[in-house]
Amino acid sequence: MPPSLVGGFFLGLSLIMAIGAQNAFVLRQGLRQQHVFWICLTCAGSDALLIVAGVLGFGSLALAVPWFETVMRLGGAAFLLWYGARSLRSAWAGGAQLDSSSDGTAPQAALLPVLATVLALTWLNPHVYLDTVVLLGSISAHYPQPLIFALGAVLASFTFFFSLGYGAKVLAPLFAKPRAWQVLDALVGLTMWIIAAKLIWM
Repeated sequence: MPPSLVGGFFLGLSLIMAIGAQNAFVLRQGLRQQHVFWICLTCAGSDALLIVAGVLGFGSLALAVPWFETVMRLGGAAFLLWYGARSLRSAWAGGAQLDSSSDGTAPQAALLPVLATVLALTWLNPHVYLDTVVLLGSISAHYPQPLIFALGAVLASFTFFFSLGYGAKVLAPLFAKPRAWQVLDALVGLTMWIIAAKLIWM
């Protein structure tokens, strides 16, 4: 197996496995088994675009625009504060649960609003640009086959998101209990707020 492919895969996997807003959302939707394929595809596809852009040299272009980082950072923080507040409100209200005996005919949230949320969690987070466009893009230059390195990182993204989204159903019996959903919503909300605070004061 080419060293560039292996290096890209494991570096990409190490970066994406960190707990964040995007991963928390994928986990929550995976537990609900709602639009899992499209959510995972959107996350992995977005990563793929950013990784390829970084390898092709667009990282330096982003760094050359002085206001880009500030706008993305504050916009991402505002969105995370709003989404975190919504999750914490759900945790406080309680009442959510997962019907482990569901036959898949239960009403689902509309696809477009869900995809809009996951796109915002992805593209409004400046850390995504730092990890994919800047970091992976600059490291790829040290490998003999930068595009193969990018392919490895893209494969890591697809592997991680689809494993997280579809693997979440293993926890379904636990989340048949409303209390488990309250804990998850509280953790999601706090995660969003912590990340937002880091974005504001970084």
